Amino acid sequence: MIKYNDIEIVWTGHDGFKFIGMDDKHNRKIIYVDPFRLSNSHHESHDADLVLVSHNHYDHLSMDDLKHVINKQTLIVGAEECGEQLGKIDSNQVRKVRPNESLEIQGIKLETVPAYNTNKSFHPKEDGKVGFIFTLGNQRIYHAGDTDLINEMESLNPDIALVPVSGTYVMTSDEAARAINELIKPKRLAIPMHYGEIVGELKDANKFRELVTACETKILERD
Repeated sequence: MIKYNDIEIVWTGHDGFKFIGMDDKHNRKIIYVDPFRLSNSHHESHDADLVLVSHNHYDHLSMDDLKHVINKQTLIVGAEECGEQLGKIDSNQVRKVRPNESLEIQGIKLETVPAYNTNKSFHPKEDGKVGFIFTLGNQRIYHAGDTDLINEMESLNPDIALVPVSGTYVMTSDEAARAINELIKPKRLAIPMHYGEIVGELKDANKFRELVTACETKILERD
């Protein structure tokens, strides 16, 4: 966990994160993204105000993990393809989205952005899988989801960016560093993800950190 400009960022493993910060009206909010194989410290926490689900693969949409963090007031925003699984949850708590949407949920400004493969077939563009940009503490946070280096990254303008680095299903560490340095160009911070669970190792995160020159880079320890 790190505290960065009044935002707490917790890496829960793989592509999963927990963010704690203030919305535009200075209300404390807790946001989870792609919770998967949560540690015991998160079990039965039921503390999520908002959960974001990038796509329907089991390591991003895990109903077992969702049950640990949601409560009756939690809102879940998921890619449209997640609809069948999320249909098991009260429909009033679920919002299905496609890429390139802008909305405000629980006082949090949220944008969906494309996430897809360009040289492999695991995440086709036509599926409508998404990454997210949301604002906490007046900072734009970009969670890329499972993606390759894509042109759409150039116009995102985030303060903080979280990008996959493992290769195989997503960008390699070299490609992720290029995405940060040449397209995304975060104003403040880059964080590597998508390693240490299904594919990828700490060495991929370290290589990414060595190659990034556009901003500060931090490697988080899993909570």
